[in-house]
Amino acid sequence: MIRKPLVAEADALTALALRSKAHWGYSEDFMTACRAELTVTAKDLLARHLSYRLSERDGSLRGFYCLERLSDHEYELDALFVEPAHIGAGHGRELLAHAATLALAGGGRVMLIQGDPHAEAFYRAAGARQIGTRPSESIAGRELPLFELVL
Repeated sequence: MIRKPLVAEADALTALALRSKAHWGYSEDFMTACRAELTVTAKDLLARHLSYRLSERDGSLRGFYCLERLSDHEYELDALFVEPAHIGAGHGRELLAHAATLALAGGGRVMLIQGDPHAEAFYRAAGARQIGTRPSESIAGRELPLFELVL
């Protein structure tokens, strides 16, 4: 089931994002540097320009995404994280498809995705194409792939 998270679930989403990012073997220093960027707050969950959705099965959180409306026709997938034990089980694809459907319903034509380098194959398999790079907000000098998914 995919649903809107409750404000009280902000900490659980943050913890999942941190576990999911750490899954790729990043160092403690790297994870500390990323903590603020990966933190989900109650204010985030209530922001009108952000749409958070989570996936749960059998009462347990499997993943979540955040979709940001940039303009009438452009959205950005601001976050997509899957519980490490469930990576590769289709939850990421399900969440990405849900985000694309939500953006399309809102008039979106394009979804931008700043992806972790470990997720590059995932986004390409979903039909996104890399259109450049973008500097990391957490790690100075680190460039992250920027993808575009035509809706």
